[in-house]
Amino acid sequence: MDESLYYKRTIVKETISSAELGEDRSLRIYLPPGYNELLSYPVIYCQDGEDFFNFGRIATTMNRLIYDENIEPAIIVGVDVDKSVRTSEYAPEGSRFAAYCRFFARELVPYLEHHYPVRADLNERMIAGDSLGATVSLHLALDYPSLFCKVISLSGAFFQSTRDRIAQEDDLSRLHVSMVIGLDETEVHTDRGTFDFVEANRITKQLLEARSCLVNYEEKPGKHIWGFWQNELPWMLKQFLK
Repeated sequence: MDESLYYKRTIVKETISSAELGEDRSLRIYLPPGYNELLSYPVIYCQDGEDFFNFGRIATTMNRLIYDENIEPAIIVGVDVDKSVRTSEYAPEGSRFAAYCRFFARELVPYLEHHYPVRADLNERMIAGDSLGATVSLHLALDYPSLFCKVISLSGAFFQSTRDRIAQEDDLSRLHVSMVIGLDETEVHTDRGTFDFVEANRITKQLLEARSCLVNYEEKPGKHIWGFWQNELPWMLKQFLK
């Protein structure tokens, strides 16, 4: 395979106006090789859109999977975030969290399904995030069961409020969560304090599995950085793509 093909990609930049957030939000939309508006595609929604594309190299990863492993082509939607308000939007206790979740479910998903040939099927939507991005992704899957059932979690920040939310559920057999955590993440410094992400993910895995959620869980040497997560994306994407 000519490796230059991996780096040829079509990424459309769009702006969606959100009544829920009271502002515009930038999107990065990857269209797979051979994209055809007459076809339909699975869709992957990513929090921290800029980071997923620039540091996670998700477009290059998807090209490799399509060309080398015959994975079904998918559309990837990266939702950008202003880092100064990221915690308020992604953390369950955040002042903008509820509005952000409504934006995602009520405005973003309908917008994409109106403007792009993404499949409006629960099993054809995936939602992905790193750290707090994984947190809000899991909450969206819990709170909007008709929209999301497949979650990719890169070192999720799954602390007490998220564990309490999971505990409200009796049966999560509809959910499939792919989780990875780095074994060097026992003392992660954040703007909210220092946390043991390894223990948090272990507890969350147990809570999910106790409610019959299908969990693919990996612990590997790695830190709370994109250098670790980038290498884990291929196997995680393959969990959900045919």
